[in-house]
Amino acid sequence: MSEWLVLALAMAAACAVVLAATLLSHRRREARALPGDDDDSDATPDVLEYMTMMVGVVYAIVLGLAIAGVWEARSTAQDDVRREAQALYEVTQRAEVFPPDIQTELRKDIDRYVSHVVHTEWPLMTSGDELPDRGAQLLDTVRSDVAQHEPSNELEAQAYQPMLDQISIADDARNAREQNAGATLPGVVWFGLIIGALVTVGLIFTMHIGRSFRELLLAGLFSALIAFLLFLVWDFDAPFGRSGSDSADAFRQLFSAAR
Repeated sequence: MSEWLVLALAMAAACAVVLAATLLSHRRREARALPGDDDDSDATPDVLEYMTMMVGVVYAIVLGLAIAGVWEARSTAQDDVRREAQALYEVTQRAEVFPPDIQTELRKDIDRYVSHVVHTEWPLMTSGDELPDRGAQLLDTVRSDVAQHEPSNELEAQAYQPMLDQISIADDARNAREQNAGATLPGVVWFGLIIGALVTVGLIFTMHIGRSFRELLLAGLFSALIAFLLFLVWDFDAPFGRSGSDSADAFRQLFSAAR
């Protein structure tokens, strides 16, 4: 299911529930009202207004911190991907000083690794599954291609150690990518976000709204906003996305085997 469809359904459902509950509550209050009763029963006590404001402010702070946290984790994960792809690309460029047969073998092994990462590992990461050992084995093959070749001239000697360093950087970035593939927020945080949303939206009904189209519109927009922000947290909580391998663009830009 498309992320945009999920968002549209969530916002529509939130609006529908709040509007239906508001209209039902307003009609029940009208049915209980006695004829000729001049008491302003729709007046909201000041303490309820204060509590509603404070709960809204606290929940806004918590929700903002959650969004900032998942955004930072997503940015860190994307930086690791770019670091891994760039390190492997540097290896292919520095290999130009090696003999043609070494260049061909090294680039073939790097393309094999990149293809495995994008076409095999990425779908597993987006679905939350554990990565197989095949990727680490392919990267070890790339390291062996460089380590087992003895430099035969000054140019090769100058490129030899930097190439091994770049492979080590790629290996470190790969480990970080594997560790960051899971969800960022623990379940207890999600419990607090959902309960907080229900409480915040539920406090709408203490304000005795529903007497005008403007109040109904604001109630619907407020509930849709809460649904959108929760969707934003849910979407960013997956560092490598939920709708495919778009986050692997760093590999596609540098390696034809990843396209």
